[in-house]
Amino acid sequence: QVQLVESGGGLVPPGGSLRLSCAASGFDFSRYSMSWYRQAPGKQRELVAQVLSDGDTMYEDSVKGRFTISRDNAKNTVSLQMTNLKPEDTATYYCYTGWWSPRGPRDYWGQGTQVIVSS
Repeated sequence: QVQLVESGGGLVPPGGSLRLSCAASGFDFSRYSMSWYRQAPGKQRELVAQVLSDGDTMYEDSVKGRFTISRDNAKNTVSLQMTNLKPEDTATYYCYTGWWSPRGPRDYWGQGTQVIVSS
């Protein structure tokens, strides 16, 4: 059974930093890309950052240079280091993985962790 468990959210002032972590289990972690999404109140969920199985990364434009995604295949974890946080980064952040199976696409989400950037 695939499980993704996020941690590390909280309240931080503008300009501050947070590190989110996602502990994964129930699948061959090293084979699949891992992603962080976020959803702000009243807005659609959006992709923030992704790390592929080979370690390549991609970022949404607004977080480039401020956020860093990384994975530890030995510990089955993926992290999102967030620096210089802005009020517009306020959202619930979700860990995601997925793949294609003979029965169709498989999508797995964590429960989310809330990040609030406010003074």
